[in-house]
Amino acid sequence: MGLLKNSICVLCVLGLGMVIVSEAQDSPEDYLNAHNAARGAVGVPNIVWDNTVASFARSYANQRKGDCKLIHSGGDGKYGENLAGSSGNLSGKDAVKLWVDEKPYYDYNSNSCAAGKQCGHYTQVVWKKSLRVGCAKVTCDNGGTFISCNYSPPGNYIGEKPY
Repeated sequence: MGLLKNSICVLCVLGLGMVIVSEAQDSPEDYLNAHNAARGAVGVPNIVWDNTVASFARSYANQRKGDCKLIHSGGDGKYGENLAGSSGNLSGKDAVKLWVDEKPYYDYNSNSCAAGKQCGHYTQVVWKKSLRVGCAKVTCDNGGTFISCNYSPPGNYIGEKPY
């Protein structure tokens, strides 16, 4: 049996048991590991997965399935939010990497982004007071990917440092 390039799961036999291994890097653990690596790098405690927050992210991602536009949900005021999109497949792990890759543009001393650069996605990932996260990914009608991660409590308050 050949392995398809974009396969979602691979069935592995280990001893007498079987386990399904995700290759898509879209499991809650994949999102958490990517977030917590960035948080650990700046001494911020781990964030945990929250199914209620993930349900909100899933509901909103499903609303964007038809157009795949990176428009923020507003989070009902309860959640922070990072969005990522691609014209093809994008893994959840790679979406978090896109946000964390803004780190060089964040200046902790001035608590600001470099001129002409974005860093708010990164600061939300490492926001110390954000304790819970939930993420969702959809394949859009146009074949693209839309990913939303929501955070509770939200971060990125003006005048406050992320950690």
